[in-house]
Amino acid sequence: MTDTSTIETERFTMRKLVRSDAAALLPTLGSEEQCRYMSRPHFESEEELADWLTDPTWDGRSWAAISKADDSLQGRFVAVPTHDTEVEEIGYITVASHQGQGIARECSAALVDHLFAAEGKRKIIAEIDVENVPSVALVERLGFTREAHFRQHERTHKGMCDVFIYAMLRDEWHGATRA
Repeated sequence: MTDTSTIETERFTMRKLVRSDAAALLPTLGSEEQCRYMSRPHFESEEELADWLTDPTWDGRSWAAISKADDSLQGRFVAVPTHDTEVEEIGYITVASHQGQGIARECSAALVDHLFAAEGKRKIIAEIDVENVPSVALVERLGFTREAHFRQHERTHKGMCDVFIYAMLRDEWHGATRA
């Protein structure tokens, strides 16, 4: 597996997520409303969340976005391998108390930059529940292209869901300055 390198943005240090980060994420990932677009329901305890975040069988990588201003954890960002070693899927969630501050945009752009520049990925994708309007808006703002709409694609805790697949090719990416 590729290392979870530290990534710097203007306002954040994105470092490898660790088990103790579950405490800061539980108010968000323990909320039914905040988890409505996830494939699983909200978490009932810090221990359950910590086990999920650090599951040794998961093949993805997780970053915690730590504010340079106050050292607080303000988001989780992931990169997950796909069928092709040159293609990576990204995901993100901002801590509820910090949503609407451009954190997901800033850190997602930095992660995409890292995956293209440092790791040589050819393509980055995002799979998004079609009802998740803020997430769709984020990837579109970053310049991702919608490549597919899969109907009744995934069964989640809320039932069958349609998903959009968005993608960015390395030669289309104009860097974090786009964001």
